[in-house]
Amino acid sequence: MKNHKLSILTFVTSLAIAAVAAWYSIIGLTAIFSAAIIPIIIMGIVLEIGKLVAASWVYTHWKETGILLRTYLVSAIVILMLITSMGIYGFLSKSHIDAGIDTGEISVKIERVDNRIKSEQRQIDRAEKNILEMDTTLDKTSYGFFDDSRLEERNKQSVEREQLNNIISKSETSIDGLLDKKSEYELEVKNFEVEVGPIKYIAALVYGDDANNYLDHTVRYVILLLIFVFDPLAVLLLIAANM
Repeated sequence: MKNHKLSILTFVTSLAIAAVAAWYSIIGLTAIFSAAIIPIIIMGIVLEIGKLVAASWVYTHWKETGILLRTYLVSAIVILMLITSMGIYGFLSKSHIDAGIDTGEISVKIERVDNRIKSEQRQIDRAEKNILEMDTTLDKTSYGFFDDSRLEERNKQSVEREQLNNIISKSETSIDGLLDKKSEYELEVKNFEVEVGPIKYIAALVYGDDANNYLDHTVRYVILLLIFVFDPLAVLLLIAANM
């Protein structure tokens, strides 16, 4: 009775793993062959079912099966397992690449914000320089604060001073908004760094201080480990259930 329950559990587990592997594989294959999504989905589902049925059938009828048919079915099962693994690799790689693209786009946005902040700051600097030059001109005009010539010169400068002060005020307001936006982008980058934190620790175990330079390598190795036990485990558990 216990063996019967274990067989059922093994069978159900193998189907569950196979279904998840097939799902990831089909998504990965559709990313590779994006021009034929529906045909790839149909083909993937049928081939995944065929692979499991073939593995079960070959094990059950191993002795009475001719060597030619047996060789073909085993070869087909192995090739289909490789195709499934390739699809899973494509799916997981695409997820990692997409995350990297997002951070790359954010880095570009941060750079643009920095350039706009510098541009606004240059306007402020120019406006302040013009105001300083006007103050210098005003100081040279007269020696007395209440001198008529000084008041006349200051009245002439009033419109321009107001314009320059408006430029400074607008630029400072713009810089405040840009700094807020930059903080949002930097927070997104930090969130991504938190997400890839485990990969960094894994890379650090292998590469030490150079871990940041080998993050992509580490991700590839982790994906390879996953696909090494993913689909093969499903097939072997199905065979074990037959046993």
